[in-house]
Amino acid sequence: MGQEYLLDTNVIIDFSALKLPEKAYEQLSAIIDSFPQISIINKIELLSISEVPEQILAFVDEAYVIKLDDDIVSKTIEIRRKYRIKLPDAIIAATAVIMKLHLITHNVSDFKGIKGLKLIDPYTQFNKYF
Repeated sequence: MGQEYLLDTNVIIDFSALKLPEKAYEQLSAIIDSFPQISIINKIELLSISEVPEQILAFVDEAYVIKLDDDIVSKTIEIRRKYRIKLPDAIIAATAVIMKLHLITHNVSDFKGIKGLKLIDPYTQFNKYF
């Protein structure tokens, strides 16, 4: 595929529930089979579900979890100050920007306009990237 991706919580949940369009499901399957990456926030959100499905537990166990470091913290602060978004979303956005990853999310409005952030909505945009 040539690109690297950060998977947002909503996409992982929709993937495991088979709610994604067929093309998006195929592409996400390939990403998940190769090198799935999530932020520490995504891990917390996924494991905070009241009854975590076994498929999500397995995914989190196998995914590469990007932890907070000084660069991500600094970028998070910058994003929070400039765009006034929720802290979890700012951490996810900062992680994608610092790590130079495309963020795959269905919540594009939560991240819209953040400089340097590349967004992919699997419901509408997968054909542009694959």
